[in-house]
Amino acid sequence: MKHPRTVDDVMTHAVVSARLDAPVKEIVRSMRRWGVSAVPVLSAEGRVVGVVSEADILGKVPGGDRDSVGSVTAGSLMSAPAVTVSRGTTIAGAARLMGRGRLKRLPVVDEDGRPVGVVSRGDLLKVYLRSDAELAGDVRHELLAHLIPEGDAALTVRVADGAVTLTGRLPRSVPTDLALRLTRAVPGVVDAAAEFTAE
Repeated sequence: MKHPRTVDDVMTHAVVSARLDAPVKEIVRSMRRWGVSAVPVLSAEGRVVGVVSEADILGKVPGGDRDSVGSVTAGSLMSAPAVTVSRGTTIAGAARLMGRGRLKRLPVVDEDGRPVGVVSRGDLLKVYLRSDAELAGDVRHELLAHLIPEGDAALTVRVADGAVTLTGRLPRSVPTDLALRLTRAVPGVVDAAAEFTAE
């Protein structure tokens, strides 16, 4: 089984989007139909140029003037430039972007800026549903592949509710803090501690 590491592993591949000239009602209908709270806005070439969210609509559409509401489009409402990620963005990297921008979802784009999916906070949280056994196997693989390729260690990985404890022995050339950093970088790990014995 492939362990989720990047946005591509957890994103939703269906993209609900809006044209630059899409009117407000069309955008709202799409949001309600597909159960989303924001949509990427595409240029005529199909590139993501902005995002329209529920907050954009509620905050920018004039209240009482029906005629002016009909003339408001995605292009006038959108937040731009759009904050996007590529398929290869790590789950941690996407989470940091969302946190900094207080965003609930990010459009995922290809190398030409065209949408290939959407990743939400909920998608990123999927990594925390992995079993402890899966996490233990992934941590063991990461440590042995990146720190101790010759297998020169007596390493035990225990996981309880996503918290990892490393026990056993590491070679002197491998710092404990490096092993812990690598362990914490595994998607789904919530904490890590080491109880190594001296070599």
